[in-house]
Amino acid sequence: MPVRKVAMLTAGGIAPCLSSAVGGLIERYTQVAPDVEIIGYLDGYAGLLTGTSVAVTDEVRQGAHLLHGFGGSPLGNSRVKLTNVKDCVKRGLVREGQDPLHVAAEQLTKDGVDVLHTIGGDDTNTTAADLAAYLHENGYELQVVGLPKTIDNDVVPIRQTLGAWTAAEQGSLYAQNIIGEHTSNPRMLIVHEVMGRHCGWLTAETARRYHEWVGAREFVPGIGNTKEGWDVHAVYVPELHIDIHAEGERLKKVMDEHGCVNIFLSEGAGAEDVVAELEAAGEKVPRDAFGHVQLDKVNPGSWFAKQFAQLIGAEKTMVQKSGYFSRSAAANDEDLALIKQCTDFAVDAALRGESGVVGQDEERGDELRAIEFPRIQGGKAFGADVDWFQALLRDIGQA
Repeated sequence: MPVRKVAMLTAGGIAPCLSSAVGGLIERYTQVAPDVEIIGYLDGYAGLLTGTSVAVTDEVRQGAHLLHGFGGSPLGNSRVKLTNVKDCVKRGLVREGQDPLHVAAEQLTKDGVDVLHTIGGDDTNTTAADLAAYLHENGYELQVVGLPKTIDNDVVPIRQTLGAWTAAEQGSLYAQNIIGEHTSNPRMLIVHEVMGRHCGWLTAETARRYHEWVGAREFVPGIGNTKEGWDVHAVYVPELHIDIHAEGERLKKVMDEHGCVNIFLSEGAGAEDVVAELEAAGEKVPRDAFGHVQLDKVNPGSWFAKQFAQLIGAEKTMVQKSGYFSRSAAANDEDLALIKQCTDFAVDAALRGESGVVGQDEERGDELRAIEFPRIQGGKAFGADVDWFQALLRDIGQA
């Protein structure tokens, strides 16, 4: 069936690829299928459910290349799970008794959409999988072609998600400024909390890039300007158990010798311990529509900072979170190249009549392809045993 009209939406948390991916899709359609009509649903699945969209005009097509220079999303985002009926009703996106999947399918049909491009992370694309399955099972002739966005780089079976490289680069840049605070007070503990609910890739890659930046600098140790004071002293990810007392002993020696300790902490590292302590105290742990603990409200960085401050004798403690700074950046050159590969393939796949999530398939030799929706899962673990991460841990004395 020929493709006459396509729709796009961006959903979930923002990442340094959304704006560029929207621009890339528009550019590719304009290049290879200029007669295809394009619309964008506003605010993710919320806009799809309410039928709120914008048309991609000739003026937008001509300016689409400019979107590569921006972070955020020109279409807006939201966290909506189409199978969470109660939440959709509560938010006024559907009426009581309505099935959000049916409402979405009917809206796509009403709008005459042949292909829906979803740009988002594991939640967005598992929701897209739910929608694709519903469309197929109920006779709706419509394709869904997703693009994998998440700074966590934790989507199975995709090798590299869009925006993750940029987020790590920006996290390193953020650290280059905040770690200067180690000179603001004697015995200073700095905890750099990095996003990453289940996967430590972003924390590890951010720490690696920052450590490389420190290694490339020249210092003046005779006046207290030292590599040891600026470097990373610990990296904690969800995939590795944290022995707080053993690490406390190690880091106390660092504090005694250098007068500061700099920790890179994944927000999901030890989160189970934090949640267990809160629930044991009778506190309600906030969760989002997908059932995920809202880590920004639980504040694992503050919890760990409190534990370590006592163990290492910190006089002053500072917790800084780079997540919103990192995820809102415009894509860097590494990501721009990957985004172009993926958006070009997504358009070509849509025109061939394929559905799936476009990415490098780790289970198919890293082939770039439209990966079948049932195979898409979130929560891919970071391989903490990889050589580069183990080398980093050895460099900083953690291994």
